Amino acid sequence: MTELRRRMIQDLQLHGYSEKTQKCYVAAVRGLAAYFRRPPDQLGEEELRRYFLHLINVKQAARSTVTQSLSGIKFFFETTLNRPFPVLGLVRPGKRVKLPVVLAREEVRLVLGLIRHPVAHMVLTLIYACGLRLSEGCRVRAEDIDSARMLLWVRNGKGGKDRSVPLPEQALQRLRSYWLQRRPPGPWLFTTVPSGAPVSLTLPQKAFRVALRQSAINKHASVHTLRHSYATHLLESGVDLRVIQALLGHASPATTTIYTHLTQTVLDNLTGSLNRLMNDL
Repeated sequence: MTELRRRMIQDLQLHGYSEKTQKCYVAAVRGLAAYFRRPPDQLGEEELRRYFLHLINVKQAARSTVTQSLSGIKFFFETTLNRPFPVLGLVRPGKRVKLPVVLAREEVRLVLGLIRHPVAHMVLTLIYACGLRLSEGCRVRAEDIDSARMLLWVRNGKGGKDRSVPLPEQALQRLRSYWLQRRPPGPWLFTTVPSGAPVSLTLPQKAFRVALRQSAINKHASVHTLRHSYATHLLESGVDLRVIQALLGHASPATTTIYTHLTQTVLDNLTGSLNRLMNDL
């Protein structure tokens, strides 16, 4: 590791960025250096302009990719090198509102029922039952289960925030059966190695992809789709949007309002209105 990269990582740690964000930011700077085949501290504003024009016009990179590259490169130059460049304030990736994929309740049951690996099955079941992110589901500890209050505590979630979510009775019963069968050796509930380290994110991801393919459901779903489905199904059941925002750990209500476009209730009402409109013609 070069001294420059070590310094950037230290700066990221001092600013409280998560390990995942640190890796993403370092990778962004590495991509910039690889494009010009020169150390990043030897690049100037003109090179930065050319690089982002290349990402946007030539590679036609997704908005998330450009944003991530901008954040990492901007941090490197403005914080680690203390060299602010005006061009970094000009980069504005085009906005796109992309609706997430949602599985119906029957589809969720079908996919989860096809997962044979006991650890992956329990992780994915808990992700749907509690609306967790993948990393949150893989790192649940026994002490995070509050069976007296029927709550699951999510520790150090996105943004370093803790939150509690309701734990359904059936999920608690399945967790107890799982624990009796597996007897995890350490504090983590979901582990596949003798050391007791938490399960890798790859295991439930692969299990979900296989089950989705076997189910013949023609949707571009992923593990995160279970979280989207959880929020949508709660909204369809009449749960207030602000409550769902708190359960998901969203900082802004605008993030949660996207689910109002996806509920079956909204679609049914719209279909009924359209049918009545056509009947009047």
